[in-house]
Amino acid sequence: MATDVLPARSAALTGDEFEYRPLCMMGVASAVFGLLSLTIFTAAGSSFEAALMLAPLPVLGLGLGVWALAKLRTNPDHYSGGLIAKAGTLLSAICLAGGLGYSGYVHATEVPDGYLRTSFVDLRPDEVELRGNQLVPPDVAKLDGQKVFIKGYMRPGSHYSDGGSAVGNGIRTFLLVRDNAQCCFGDLSSVQYYDQVAVAMATDERLTYSPGLFRMGGTLRIKPENAGNTSRGPTYILEADYAR
Repeated sequence: MATDVLPARSAALTGDEFEYRPLCMMGVASAVFGLLSLTIFTAAGSSFEAALMLAPLPVLGLGLGVWALAKLRTNPDHYSGGLIAKAGTLLSAICLAGGLGYSGYVHATEVPDGYLRTSFVDLRPDEVELRGNQLVPPDVAKLDGQKVFIKGYMRPGSHYSDGGSAVGNGIRTFLLVRDNAQCCFGDLSSVQYYDQVAVAMATDERLTYSPGLFRMGGTLRIKPENAGNTSRGPTYILEADYAR
């Protein structure tokens, strides 16, 4: 009796249910890019441009996932990992559509009524303007005295509080800078005039320091005589009445 059982068990162990099939690595890569694509939602809250810069991540994840699923359908007995490929494809698609959609919504609704959108990119003169000694771009010069909306970061140590000391709350004046990288958080003398806006709260509202993004609105004042020489003072001044 025993000799009859052993061959049957041995046959079972060599059946198809124990056959090894390697993972489809394109499906795994799709899942990895899908997870990385989640960062697009963080970027979408800051700017549409930042979300666009991360858009290649879900595009790659989606492409690899579709490729992997096609390969698995063609060779179902050769590879495993169908669930991983489906998850990566779905996650990448959600991040691509949802991230860009959310970013577009934020971009379309973040500017309050009565304010004109501008940016640090707009404040910087191009090569033609520089050769013509136009340190303030003509389109920006037209905004002098107008209500504008601009996004940026509060430069540490540049804020002044009502109590007379640079503490982290009750802030009424500070420098709004283009980004929180070393170019704008290092030596102030190395920060270009078009990468900074001097903000003074024109209302009773006071701010608390944060390393995050600030959305500011107010009346823009331009002093073109200071352009290119920050020792004279700021070129761009925002009398702010809106802060988020």
